[in-house]
Amino acid sequence: MKTFKILTLLALVVVVSAFAANAVVKSAKSGYSIGDDATDFYLRNVDNSMVSLKDYENAKGFIIIFTCNTCPFSIANEDRIIALDKKYKSLGYPVIAINPNDPHIKPGDSFKSMQQRAREKGFTFPYLFDDGQEVYPKYGATKTPHVYVTQKKQGKNIVKYIGAIDNNTRNAGAVTERYVEDAVDALLAGKSVQVTETKAIGCSIKS
Repeated sequence: MKTFKILTLLALVVVVSAFAANAVVKSAKSGYSIGDDATDFYLRNVDNSMVSLKDYENAKGFIIIFTCNTCPFSIANEDRIIALDKKYKSLGYPVIAINPNDPHIKPGDSFKSMQQRAREKGFTFPYLFDDGQEVYPKYGATKTPHVYVTQKKQGKNIVKYIGAIDNNTRNAGAVTERYVEDAVDALLAGKSVQVTETKAIGCSIKS
């Protein structure tokens, strides 16, 4: 009888441990997955206006890119980000860039530095400051640059693609796969996105 009680107790411990482990795994995963509804935000742009997704009534979706001033990978992608905005804004998919870094850790990513960088590069898209760093964790962004393509559907912003801009973050001349362009082209054609997730290559977000 004593042996039976011990075995029952051990089984209970195993079951409880399994539930606890599962809870830890779930809590460790944060941010959006494909098919999730990305919530709106309200962030300051470099022109001092406040920007949210709901401002874009005629947009079909968005190319939301977490990027910054200081990461070499972000700098290497600036011209590509400008090109994406120029190509897709008029088709209904504007670029919305968000700087997620804490400027106390990276002074080069301060709001003033963002304004200067936007002027120098002639950004054609909003460059927003995630002041308080509340937005990037909701998306689950971990790198700069880190891209989320969303599609507006029945009042929601459905996540359709997460990851890198293309398959060569360092060298635009060596790119052979253009993930974001392929995703947006598919959405514009009313087709499913074939590659929905890739690994974002870049610098870790400073928090």
